[in-house]
This record gives sequence, structure tokens and C-alpha cells, in this order.
Amino acid sequence: MSAFNQQVIEEFRANGGRVGGMFAGASLLLLTTTGARSGRPHTTPAVYVRDGARLLVFASNAGGPKHPAWFHNLRADAHVSVEIGTAEGAVERFRATAVVIEGEERDRLYAEQCRRDPAFSAYQAGTDRIIPVVALHRVDLTDPARHRAVAAHLVKVHDELRAELAALREGLGSPKPVLGRQLARHCLAFCGALHAHHHNEDGVFDLLEGQFPELAEALDRMREEHRVVARTVEELEALLASGTAPATLRTEVDRLASRLEEHFAYEEAQLLPALAPE
Repeated sequence: MSAFNQQVIEEFRANGGRVGGMFAGASLLLLTTTGARSGRPHTTPAVYVRDGARLLVFASNAGGPKHPAWFHNLRADAHVSVEIGTAEGAVERFRATAVVIEGEERDRLYAEQCRRDPAFSAYQAGTDRIIPVVALHRVDLTDPARHRAVAAHLVKVHDELRAELAALREGLGSPKPVLGRQLARHCLAFCGALHAHHHNEDGVFDLLEGQFPELAEALDRMREEHRVVARTVEELEALLASGTAPATLRTEVDRLASRLEEHFAYEEAQLLPALAPE
């Protein structure tokens, strides 16, 4: 993240969504996406406009030749977090689904934004790419049907991660394991998927806590376990980068597997009865 973006983010959060400098008076939000490669959260300021129940953001990148990183991230994972200033001077945070608008609707919405702010005309004139328009739809987690969908998705992702981890351990546990490129890529892909899953869960936890206050203590424990697992994954990634022997790597993967299985089991025991009661 650039030092400029970090400064804007800190000012935004400290001042209820208001910032000075080049963004003074602008309608600004903070958009957090999941890194398409790393699985880690990435936050960036973005100008927005309200369009009914949805918010629109524009992947202008100030007219640069490439789409901004956040746009590539949400194309890979449309689940995002949004922070926006309120009339009361606070910052509201919520989960949203990002939808890229195409065709005539995109052209109409971008033209309307150019009329509101001529800088966007200059951005489009300065690049050969078509600047994308993205709609952010707030996720309503008060709907019981949504609760059941979250529960089903939780189990599905846990099972997929368990299977990926089992395959990784099998590769490292062969009689004469060799840490080749394919196995290393598999390991890094698993680490990225785990980062992404926990990042998305953290955003959902914040919303669930308001609806299920009885889960507050359990959710705090899950957040702390996410931090512990993240440190273990970082250690694993450092070992991969150092070219460590497969036997040493297997020990770390086994340690991660033990922590993850305990963590997954606890999450399922706490969340599934609340989200999808029988």
C-alpha cells in the first residue's frame, strides 16, 4: 500500500469518513478486497456515488493504462468490505457483493459520473481501456435464508481446505519427497486460499456479533485463532521462500493441520447451530 493511501485511510477512520487534501469534500469510501494471489485483505480509498440501494465505484486508476489492483481482486472474489462515513460522524462497516456493470448501463452510469465530476472525463480520455463501473450491493445477514447459506458455505470451504491440506501432506510425506515447483505452488495456493477464507470470515463475524450477541465470546476466540493461524502460515511461507527441506516443511504443515482442524471443529460447533438450527 502506498504511503499516501495509508494516510488517507487513517484520516478517514479517525474523522468519521472525512478527509482533507485532494479528497476534501469528495464522497469517499474504503473498499477492502481479498488479494487475488495472496488471499490477504487490501484496503483502498475510492470515490463513490449512491445509486438507489447500491453504491457505485469507478476503476479509473486516475486514467492509468491498467485497471487498479482492487478491481482485479474483486473479479477473483466479489465478497468485499465497505467502510463509509455516516451523518453522525461515525464510520459504518458492512459486507457487500461487487458486480461489474457492462454495456449500455455502464456507459450511462459513467457518463453521469463525468457530468458530476469532469475529472472522470479526463481519466477516460487518458487511457485506451474502458474504465469499469462496479456496483456494491450490501449483504443482508438478517435473513434466515442468508444464515443458512453462510452455514453451508462455511462447511463447504472447510471441507475443501481439509482436502487441499491432506493432499499437500501426502505430497510431503512420500518416501523421497522433493519440493518441486508444482508442490511449492500447491503449498502457496493453499496458504492464499486460507488467508482469503479467514479474511472473509472476519468481515462476516463483525455482522453476526450484532445479531447473535450470545456468540460474542466465541467470535472473539475465532478471531484470535485466525491471527494464530495467520502467523503459522507466514512461517510456512518463509520456509518455502528459504528453500527448506521437505521433511522440515512437513513438520510445519502438520502443526498447521492440527491447529486448523481444532479451529474448524470449534467454528462449526459454535456457528452452525445458530445459523442453521435443525
